[in-house]
Amino acid sequence: DGLVTDCPDIILSVLTADCAPVLFADPVARVIGAAHAGWRGALAGICEAVVDAMLRLGAQPENIAAVIGPAISGQNYEVDAAMEAAFVEQEEGWRDFFTPGRQPDKRQFHLAPYVARRLELAGIGTVGQAALCTYAEPERFFSFRRATHLGEPDYGRALSAIMLATAER
Repeated sequence: DGLVTDCPDIILSVLTADCAPVLFADPVARVIGAAHAGWRGALAGICEAVVDAMLRLGAQPENIAAVIGPAISGQNYEVDAAMEAAFVEQEEGWRDFFTPGRQPDKRQFHLAPYVARRLELAGIGTVGQAALCTYAEPERFFSFRRATHLGEPDYGRALSAIMLATAER
């Protein structure tokens, strides 16, 4: 999911619980965006779609800053080999974002660095990463995967938001 606006005083937000929230801003064109980048959305190009929508509103890639918020880290994101195959089918270079898992048929997927690389390839001027793991820090973050592993009945969500302030402020 992704949102874009050039309207002041409109808050754009995304909810996450392990997926990567990505917030975008072009302060020159005064255009902002937000994306919920799980592995499926990231692979399908959600971040590039947000950038494209921002460009249609006058943003320039070199003026856009994007920040990837807290998300599950590769150390805690074990996936099956079929998921890696889906990424590699799209682009051989995506293999770089998978490392061997704890079991022979498993892989560790590095979501935030993958999203960062896609943003860099889209020509974004500045890409930052919070480098915080939602799974590993239960006192700070909600995690769907952690709640599932612990057999908890529910899990919370994190809200990431951005707003373009009125120019007169």
